[in-house]
Amino acid sequence: MKETSTLLEVRRKKLEECTREGSNPFPNDFTVSHTTEQLRKRFEQLEPGELEQIEEEFSLAGRVMSLRNFGKAAFIHIQDRTGTMQAYLQKDVLGDDDFTLAKKLDVGDFVGIQGRVFVTRTQELTIKVGQLQLLVKSLRPLPEKWHGLSNIETRYRQRYLDLLMNPEVKEVFYRRTKIIHLIRTFLQEKGFLEVETPMMQGIPGGAAARPFKTHHNTYKLDLYLRISPELYLKRLLVGGFERVFEINRNFRNEGVSTQHNPEFTMLEFYQAYATYEDFIDLTEEMICHIAQHVFGSFTIPYLDKEIDFTPPWQRLSMKEAIIHYGKIEPPVLESPELASQALKECGFPSSPQDSLGHLLNELFEQVVQHRLIKPTFITSYPTAVSPLARRNDSNPEEVDRFELFINGQEIANAFSELNDPIDQRERFEKQRASHEDDGEVTTLDEDFLQALEYGMPPAAGEGIGIDRLVMLFCNAASIRDVILFPLLKPER
Repeated sequence: MKETSTLLEVRRKKLEECTREGSNPFPNDFTVSHTTEQLRKRFEQLEPGELEQIEEEFSLAGRVMSLRNFGKAAFIHIQDRTGTMQAYLQKDVLGDDDFTLAKKLDVGDFVGIQGRVFVTRTQELTIKVGQLQLLVKSLRPLPEKWHGLSNIETRYRQRYLDLLMNPEVKEVFYRRTKIIHLIRTFLQEKGFLEVETPMMQGIPGGAAARPFKTHHNTYKLDLYLRISPELYLKRLLVGGFERVFEINRNFRNEGVSTQHNPEFTMLEFYQAYATYEDFIDLTEEMICHIAQHVFGSFTIPYLDKEIDFTPPWQRLSMKEAIIHYGKIEPPVLESPELASQALKECGFPSSPQDSLGHLLNELFEQVVQHRLIKPTFITSYPTAVSPLARRNDSNPEEVDRFELFINGQEIANAFSELNDPIDQRERFEKQRASHEDDGEVTTLDEDFLQALEYGMPPAAGEGIGIDRLVMLFCNAASIRDVILFPLLKPER
């Protein structure tokens, strides 16, 4: 702490000296002509003799990342958004005033430089600086060994330093942006319209989750941060938008883990006159499209394994998956008593009130899900755990739904949409009664039910967890590694 305090004092004194000498340590009048990447692409392959013939001067700006002072000369490396470049500061070239300023520089300062290109004896492309301007005086020293920090939460709390000192972290978020762009253009080329729906809602709906609550003072109205945009996107189907999507922020007031953050990004899209089977094909095509553009391959590395995205992907019903991976006999899956007993034998308790559908879903989550490493579509979910999905015509105890699992994680959830307003009301009523048994008070979304009564076309809808998808394509073990500023406990 004392060492840091001393360094802060030294830098503050340099700041005061600059001000006393009449220079502004925080100007905003420097014009950049080139980036470091542009100069490298243009000149790195030229011979020293060819560089000597170039009289053009270039202006760059960036943060000083290293500094070596040799009395009447100094070398610095500056970093901009595209990379780093060495600059050579020489007293005879700069003159007394600019070289005096150069001697006040610290690692972390922002500078603007103008000069010609040349190559050093070590064959490093360098700017011989003719003009130097201090753009920002950094008052805190950058960490010297950021890679060695043992407390990973510090990296999340001070993400700006994490990004600055670790280029591979910055690359994760460039890749995240690329993935979202690929998704957006893929859907637009399929005729989907991007829309925005409310993030504050009078009634939380579209998923079973605990919402965050807030209050609007003027209307004297309690509101909820959305847990899903689903019911609003379906209203748009009623209104005649046949293909819509939203890349949105959702909020769920639940646990935090390597797979969950209370604020997260989802893609939801809906298509009229489509079924969940159409979306199986569409989802496979879209994620393979991303893999090809990001990796140029269907096989990608993830932690200690490789994941093969080569289509077609495995497709199993929930019961088939339980039988195959859980080694459970088929008759067990037809009896609540036997399913409950099987769950207990696997070490997981159940409640006497649990329906067969809930028991099957629990069996799947406990004994199957973590085994689904390669991309796998699980279909034929129980109606009891799917209040918004269309019943299967052949078996009303199941719905036309799939979930996509990769590396044991749920990545996507999709179904043929329930558009029967009478059936939907009955299921909402059952869901509300179940919540009331658990001590929760819920309200029916009467406006949504009214919208269904006007008629919603047959359709399919899907949600994909963007953060989890990015985790896979960025080889990240935690969701916090792919969210710029994840929610953390306050420091004490």
